[in-house]
Amino acid sequence: MTIHPIHTDADHEAALARIEVLWDALPGTPEHDEIEVLSILVSAYEDGRWPILPPDPVDAIRFHMEQNGLKQKELASVIGSSSRASEVLNRHRPLTVEMIRAIHKEWMIPLEALIGNGADQRAA
Repeated sequence: MTIHPIHTDADHEAALARIEVLWDALPGTPEHDEIEVLSILVSAYEDGRWPILPPDPVDAIRFHMEQNGLKQKELASVIGSSSRASEVLNRHRPLTVEMIRAIHKEWMIPLEALIGNGADQRAA
């Protein structure tokens, strides 16, 4: 087993091809050990090459509302008022810590989704 770091897309493709060859390796075999190590290397390369950023907080709220048949009035009941809900959904008001806590507690939206990636929420 010769394993090399993955630095390029070509290295990535080669590692994926090797994983495919080893796919049915039985646990406890050298081939299975190789596929485990290659999988870790591929995952690390993919995380660096194509990172998955947290969703925009407003998009996360809108998605949750759509998936659960919720309307703006339900958001208003969670964060305090209809005008506040409208301002948040239209990106005229950023979420406050209190709003994030309330939405997370009531709707169980992950905190990471409500905090976002640090981009300005007011930008349209």
